[in-house]
Amino acid sequence: MPFRAVSLGALVDVLKFSSYWLLYNARHTQLTMTSLRQDWLSNWQKDLMAGTVVALALIPEAIAFSIIAGVDPKLGLYASFCIAVITAFAGGRPGMISAATGAMALLMVDLVKDHGIQYLFAATILTGILQLIAGYLKLGDSLRFVSKSVMTGFINALGILIFLAQVPEFKNQGLLMYGMVAGGLAIIYLLPRITNKIPSPLVCIVVLTLIAQLGGLESLRTVGDMGELPSTLPAFFLPDVPFNLETLLIILPYSIPLMVVGLLESLMTASIIDGLTDTDSDKNRECKGQGLANFITGFFGGMAGCAMIGQSVINVGSGGRGRLSTLWSGLFLLFLIVVLGEWVARIPMAALVAVMIMVSIGTFSWASIRNLKTYPKFSSFVMIATVAVVVYTHNLALGVMVGILLSALSFARKVDQLMTVSSQREPNSRERRYTVDGQLFFVSAHRFSLSFDFTEVLDKVVIDVSRSHFWDVSAVAALDKVVLKFRREGTEVELIGMNEASSTIVGKLAVHDKEGASLDSGGH
Repeated sequence: MPFRAVSLGALVDVLKFSSYWLLYNARHTQLTMTSLRQDWLSNWQKDLMAGTVVALALIPEAIAFSIIAGVDPKLGLYASFCIAVITAFAGGRPGMISAATGAMALLMVDLVKDHGIQYLFAATILTGILQLIAGYLKLGDSLRFVSKSVMTGFINALGILIFLAQVPEFKNQGLLMYGMVAGGLAIIYLLPRITNKIPSPLVCIVVLTLIAQLGGLESLRTVGDMGELPSTLPAFFLPDVPFNLETLLIILPYSIPLMVVGLLESLMTASIIDGLTDTDSDKNRECKGQGLANFITGFFGGMAGCAMIGQSVINVGSGGRGRLSTLWSGLFLLFLIVVLGEWVARIPMAALVAVMIMVSIGTFSWASIRNLKTYPKFSSFVMIATVAVVVYTHNLALGVMVGILLSALSFARKVDQLMTVSSQREPNSRERRYTVDGQLFFVSAHRFSLSFDFTEVLDKVVIDVSRSHFWDVSAVAALDKVVLKFRREGTEVELIGMNEASSTIVGKLAVHDKEGASLDSGGH
């Protein structure tokens, strides 16, 4: 592995590069000294406390995600440090925590198994490049296509998955584990009634660790049992892979899903934190920040990551609001594993399980259960379907995609129902006037073509489309079908009121106004 710099210099490089990125954004966006102070120093005491809690909770998760991916635990820990530090400067959502995640780890398993760890580093770098491109293409704005039902389903599924992830920790642990977790939850929920100066999850971790150590409770699993903690800082190196087309073809099928899942989970998490803090975030900047973080992480022996809903909720719940909380969580994480690794290894998993159960309870939208009776049935169905798919497959992206698809189908159906065709005929007249209201597209096109009576003997038909719009080739094909059927019956057809945009697409795609047009030639 060709190291280019020693660890401490590499650490300085990460901070220096992140600072340059911050200055670049300040110069090329509307960032001001006031906004920088707001993001970094307005809440510094609570940010430091919250970042401390997050750093402690990151360690077992980073180790667990490394195990899922089939790599050394230090890869997840190094990735969590790099990603947290870089997104603190470059990300678009202050107070959000990004690190190594389970959703991303699941996508790396086959790559590591079939091609080795060096290709994982290369795939991580390519993932970062793709995410940077997405950011500059402003794909972060596409989050507006995600409905509230899908968002709620995403949140609820995450809450369930976070809780289910804690269940294996109780296996073969006996009543002592249950008692410690119950005690930890009591501290977490009761301490805020006395004081909010110290985050209750941090007190929970400290108290349960002291009880385990002073009480000699050696039967409890500890952080050290999860895997060996690294004792050195990450170092910069180039992935030991051939830089050719073959390597690109190997890593691209993995980098594209990593890019999609990473951005989807990050943007959804950013929206959740927006709601929790009643503030807005820059989604396109978040895409760039995630891309920059993954790009750099690949050169420091880490795996690709993204925003973490659980840790972000812990951060916000502990009082973290600014970028300092994210930066400190990464720096303190590195300090914990390198300097205080021996002590961190003694933290009982019961303490961290209690914290994560708190997160799962806080993440789940309990109001959505009550709203099942009052919300539209299909909206509730979309929410439940999103939850079911995510929980069953453990694939956040797949669940959200299913939810978006169902929402789109529901919307198309509703728009179709708004399309109407009415008609009137003067007495003793052989002319009928049809008036079309609504949007004509692939869903409503069939019903549009069935709304005309072709058996009625008429000399002329006037179709008024001034209150409608033609959107696609299906709508134009339906119009062709109607006009040509009337003409086949010897009826003159006149179209009136077509707007400019509709005239453009009809003029380009329609065949009814072409010489020699027939029903057979109208098959678009």
